[in-house]
Amino acid sequence: MSPTNIAEIHRRERSAQADQALFYGVFGLLLFGPLAFGAVEPWSIFVLEAGSAALFLMWIGKQVLFDGRINVRGNSIFLPMGIFAALIAAQIVFHRTAYPHDTTALGLQYFAYAILCFLAGQTLLRGAQARSLALIFSVYGAALAGFALIYGISSNGKLYWFYTASHGGWIYGPYVNHNHYAGLMEMLVPIPLIVSLTRLAPPRIRAVAAAATAVMVGTIFLSGSRGGMLAIVAELIILAALLVKQKRSLRTAIGIGVFLAIVAGLLVWIGGGELSKRIATASPGHSELSSDIRTYINRDGLRMFLKKPVLGWGLGTFPIVYPEFRTFYTNFFVNEAHNDYLQLLVEMGALGFATMVWFVVTIYTKAFKKIKHWPTEISGAVTLACALGLSGILIHSAVDFNLQIPANAALFYVLCTIAASEPFAKPARKRRAVQSKPSEEVPLESLPQSATNF
Repeated sequence: MSPTNIAEIHRRERSAQADQALFYGVFGLLLFGPLAFGAVEPWSIFVLEAGSAALFLMWIGKQVLFDGRINVRGNSIFLPMGIFAALIAAQIVFHRTAYPHDTTALGLQYFAYAILCFLAGQTLLRGAQARSLALIFSVYGAALAGFALIYGISSNGKLYWFYTASHGGWIYGPYVNHNHYAGLMEMLVPIPLIVSLTRLAPPRIRAVAAAATAVMVGTIFLSGSRGGMLAIVAELIILAALLVKQKRSLRTAIGIGVFLAIVAGLLVWIGGGELSKRIATASPGHSELSSDIRTYINRDGLRMFLKKPVLGWGLGTFPIVYPEFRTFYTNFFVNEAHNDYLQLLVEMGALGFATMVWFVVTIYTKAFKKIKHWPTEISGAVTLACALGLSGILIHSAVDFNLQIPANAALFYVLCTIAASEPFAKPARKRRAVQSKPSEEVPLESLPQSATNF
């Protein structure tokens, strides 16, 4: 073998190693955020921003040094993301923000989210990678739920039993706010749930995935987050409606019934009367805002929007501007609108809100095209899991501010990118099988082992 060929082989090996490092670096940052109390403190925000910037520089270096060219894989949501970034820039450049410092600081966070979305789109290209991610996120979610259960019965009012939060809250798991723990689980639960329902994994793996899902769903209810309960029920209803529409087998329906029975048993065993009281009452618990105060905030927020309806008051400025419009007395510092849609209207105006509507519509339009054969195709299964998680958080966002929490926001936007991406490349042997029988479907049992086992 000539020295030139040897050098080419080494170059490709280094490129593959860099791809793998980027892949695990991107999703490792997403796993870091929830463990760091949701990445809401300056040090953890810095890690998120600096980590994403370092990964982006690594991607550029890999393209230039090992690949010899910049190769970008497109995604239909990148355009609305770019428009939204331009609106933030316009607020800063043309002094259309009430407080440029906060708009710039939050704009940098959004830039970090955008980098993670971009890199996820460039590195998650194959079904094998998606299978690895599903396993990692399922184990991660189950472990986090197990920790939350243990903490729930041994809490001393401190994060991880030793760290005192800078402001009080209803601590659950690694989050100061139980609603934000529920928001994270809403996005993670569909991953093992879909694994348990597809034919892409062996029966033993599907059973373990179903058990993990039951524990994760149980902690959403045990966290006491009513918004989280509503969101996870909505996710299950959406999935059930899809199964009915696609006329899936009785076996799948029975599987869902068994899963719900397991969840109900877990809740009755651990939650008891306290959970039923929490579901039945609308009164606030711990340091939550009451429903009356939320109504006042919504009304005041609409007045803020009408004052600056086009471009808003500036990204991240809601807590700065809101006291001028507040119409009630409270001991709480109202740092968020407790409604992500209203806060978007207030901070980014009608233009920013319309851009986000475009963003969401694009995601679901692309997702619906891929989920037709989700029980047997990895692209469809991954897309369905992402779409269910996104649906849950979008419902929860009407009564909370999960998308103002960096860890949850970063995961949300990356799931958006995956849901709107092109289908994964099919394995070479599967492509050959399809090409050899152009007018016939390839039965599941005839596919290679790598395409049928999770």
